[in-house]
Amino acid sequence: TAAGRLIIKTEFLPTKYRGYMLPLSQVFWLAGSLLIIGLASVVIPTIGWRWLIRIASIPGIILILAFKFIPESARFNVSTGKTQAALATLQRIAKMNRSVMPEGKLVEPILEKRGRFADLLDAKYLRTTLQIWVIWLGISFAYYGVILASAELLERDLVCGSRSESEAESEVAVTLPDTEESHSPCHCHMFAPSDYRTMIISTIGEIALNPFNILGINFLGRRLSLSITMGCTALFFLLLNICTSSAGLIGFLFMLRALVAANFNTIYIYTAEVYPTMMRALGMGTSGSLCRIGAMVAPFISQVLMSASFLGALCLFSSVCVLCAISAFTLPIETKGRALQQIK
Repeated sequence: TAAGRLIIKTEFLPTKYRGYMLPLSQVFWLAGSLLIIGLASVVIPTIGWRWLIRIASIPGIILILAFKFIPESARFNVSTGKTQAALATLQRIAKMNRSVMPEGKLVEPILEKRGRFADLLDAKYLRTTLQIWVIWLGISFAYYGVILASAELLERDLVCGSRSESEAESEVAVTLPDTEESHSPCHCHMFAPSDYRTMIISTIGEIALNPFNILGINFLGRRLSLSITMGCTALFFLLLNICTSSAGLIGFLFMLRALVAANFNTIYIYTAEVYPTMMRALGMGTSGSLCRIGAMVAPFISQVLMSASFLGALCLFSSVCVLCAISAFTLPIETKGRALQQIK
């Protein structure tokens, strides 16, 4: 859904506005993240986490009904020979903007074939595709790793390895009543209101660097901007190991959330711009698949490995981010100021 939404916006927005408007959509992602944290702080202590999942699924159901109001990409319609449908969409946009359609006709060539997976591995795009896949996997790994690690740090108080697993278990054994949940192998406790506040503050970080992210994308270019933010992400993962106060921990988590969100903004834009129309959705779709793999691996590091070796988990996250920074810096194509390509 996120990939499809971004592709449509990319194909509608002019080149000069793309680097500004797409990162601003992060505001709505932030709003959803804050809403679910606030909802969790109320629902989980009262009626349980299962009800949180039920309530959180409602917007997704409403979204299914809203899809019919989203216009199809005019570029896609033209490329498939549906010129009248494309004109109808453009006329609707002109009417909304209180403007008139310019004279002339749409002359984009009709594509005889759709993008195939083999096209992503064509000699022209092979290196770009492989490096993009590495970056997508690493960014997702870091993004969900930060989110899960935040919860893990707050639940188990493992900052700086100051408390061992056995100490955390003994505290749970003392403080929890003798219920079925007290014998859970999880050995975690309910979030306190201060923990939810920490999560909210760190989540707000996802938009904190948006102005700098927009400037970097538009003035430094997509590749350099992404390599810088990925390198800083690697650094802040390592800084989590510094023994600090609660405010210091919140500050590090705040910056990490800001950086991983900036990484996602940039790679979304780059991937949508680097591929031509016939391959754009396919390129975003395959990249999204790698993104899901990164998300699936993250819990094993941020929740399992982190409990056994806090520094080991941080070093692994940092190493992956360094690899992504190198991949971003060496991408063969810069898309800053580049018009969207229609065909290969």
